[in-house]
Amino acid sequence: MGDATRGGRLEAEAVLAGLDPEQRAVAEAVRGPVCVLAGAGTGKTRAITHRIAYATLTGVVAPQRVLAVTFTARAAGELRGRLRALGAPGVQARTFHAAALRQLTYFWPRVIGGEPPKIIESKIGLVADAARACRLSFGRTELRDLAGEVEWAKVTQTRPEDYAAAAAKAGRKPPVDAVDVARVYVMYESLRRERNLLDFEGMLELTAAVLTEHREVANQVRDQYRYFVVDEYQDVNPLQKLLLDTWLGGRDDLCVVGDPSQTIYSFTGATPSYLLDFTSDHPSAKVIRLVRDYRSTPQVVKLANDVLAGRGHGGARGEANRHRLELIAQRDDGPEPSFAEYDDEVAEAEDVARKVTKLTDSGVPAREVAVLFRINAQSQAYEQAFADAGIPYVLRGAERFFDRPAVREAVVRLRGAARSGGDAETDGTGLILTVRHVLSGVGFTDKAPEGTGAARERWESLAALAQLAEDMVAADADAGLAGFVAELQERAAAQHAPQLEGVTLASLHAAKGLEWDALFLVGLTDGTLPIIYAETPEQIEEERRLLYVGVTRAREHLALSWSLARSPGGRKVRRSSRFLDGIAPRTSTSTPPRIAKAERRHVAKGPQPCRVCSRPLTAALERKLGRCQGCPADLDEALFAGLKQWRMDTAKEQKIPSYVVFTDATLQAIAERRPTSEPELALISGVGAAKLGRYGASVLALCRGETPATSPDLLD
Repeated sequence: MGDATRGGRLEAEAVLAGLDPEQRAVAEAVRGPVCVLAGAGTGKTRAITHRIAYATLTGVVAPQRVLAVTFTARAAGELRGRLRALGAPGVQARTFHAAALRQLTYFWPRVIGGEPPKIIESKIGLVADAARACRLSFGRTELRDLAGEVEWAKVTQTRPEDYAAAAAKAGRKPPVDAVDVARVYVMYESLRRERNLLDFEGMLELTAAVLTEHREVANQVRDQYRYFVVDEYQDVNPLQKLLLDTWLGGRDDLCVVGDPSQTIYSFTGATPSYLLDFTSDHPSAKVIRLVRDYRSTPQVVKLANDVLAGRGHGGARGEANRHRLELIAQRDDGPEPSFAEYDDEVAEAEDVARKVTKLTDSGVPAREVAVLFRINAQSQAYEQAFADAGIPYVLRGAERFFDRPAVREAVVRLRGAARSGGDAETDGTGLILTVRHVLSGVGFTDKAPEGTGAARERWESLAALAQLAEDMVAADADAGLAGFVAELQERAAAQHAPQLEGVTLASLHAAKGLEWDALFLVGLTDGTLPIIYAETPEQIEEERRLLYVGVTRAREHLALSWSLARSPGGRKVRRSSRFLDGIAPRTSTSTPPRIAKAERRHVAKGPQPCRVCSRPLTAALERKLGRCQGCPADLDEALFAGLKQWRMDTAKEQKIPSYVVFTDATLQAIAERRPTSEPELALISGVGAAKLGRYGASVLALCRGETPATSPDLLD
């Protein structure tokens, strides 16, 4: 027994090794209440997982008595993975909703009985039915906003008859008349009960009610979970706080972690007040601040601190600002953040695509690059620019990864392979080869398909599974197929998707909790950030915090940009975000530095004219071809065929997708115009400076009817 105790103590001491003084203080504060104020990039996940592991290894609490709660399936999956590595695999790490659903499902037969309700993941369909039942007609956008209002009312425990007054008090602007919102809300709840449906808010509320009304259930849950950790506590809403208090049952073995400067979900009912008032509710609480930033370079950290402090814009205000943490960079110096102003969104997107190509050519993996914007509608210009430039991208917030048909089929086949003895190869190389072999049966190939449609999305999903196997082997050289399948099943249950290969396009809200080596913050204009409907001081400050969250997602490379007009030739009436006043240099110009004259086609005043009829071109494909789609074109079909064959050979030689060399539209434009010099070739959309240098000589040789020389290496 003595040796076992000493062994446990040695393991516990090893858990503390490598922590900085503040992180160690968190880990050693094994009894609650504890409040950790953790700035962006300061290692909060490391601190709380080491705290849990230290508490279990020293016998303070058994692993199965711990419930760690966070807000996303990805974060919960990361917590579980780290805890397993630290020797605490029995700890439950879940989202609020996952924990509630598990408890509700378990106790349903005993305390309620009958057919359990079906969980609805989206309210829009039911809201639409409720609106029709009220004889109201709304478009898709209004229905989505109505669903958001119903959700806000439910998480804030606002009854339909109180909605109008509560919305006015909160400064909300309903998408339709408040009376109609309340009517739809009443009918929504009526239809939900009638159809035996349960939404996420109802799930939390019903779980809390079951615990409150059934003492034996509450005793069982409280006996099971005695030690609580809640991450992202600044994002807790009143309904989640109600459930947490019900779980606790008056106990205070609670550790909360958060950053008031990252409160960006107030519109959903989240409030930082529970974090800011934690010591009022728990006077004996220990408060620890984490301010050492290990994620970002000093240059990025300085910009983040400047944004949050409101330098140059009258200073930040509000309760959250009074508790802001001044980050202290721990990394070596990196490049200065860049600022760029453009004539229009098309020019901005195309230059971002050029810069992304330069980064990936220099060795930065595509999955370590992201473009973030304030509203989802801004993604379209970047999807088009990246497709034109042959840059693979992933649009965050699309269909859930493990719900994709290709992924479901692949997981079934991998599970079957594991059952049939496919795990005979126990070394890492065997796992990688086995996974790739199984995935080939559902269409996976070493070479990505051309284009950016469904075939490409299917391939990227399968490639993510193959990459996950490689990542697993990198972490454990002895990983086998059975362990890989178990990891997939756990991730599927938690919707913890692997990282897809491609540049990430995402809204600032969707990027919370993520980070990249290189980051582009785009569309930073007043009216977009802060958003035009942010009017009160509190709403403006939340928009500032949103920019701060965006800046702190960058590890090394950071570029901020905005455009003066929406479309080429439009009125240049925009101005950069007020949050950049006094931060962005005043010398920004609409033409980025060192872009060759031939490449400035979209920076020139006015839209590009059709080369046949001179009509202004606005459609992306028309701008690529340089003509209206209906105008006659002299396509050299033999040259077009030769260009496609050369592209296929080049892509095969360089082991890249063909569209990364040139898209079909670019090859068609070349075959129509038949350029005779590099300046003429550079005028064609999709032929940037990098591709001109890499492929220009070969393309011009084909245009002259000659055989091109051997293709250059990709990184030459």
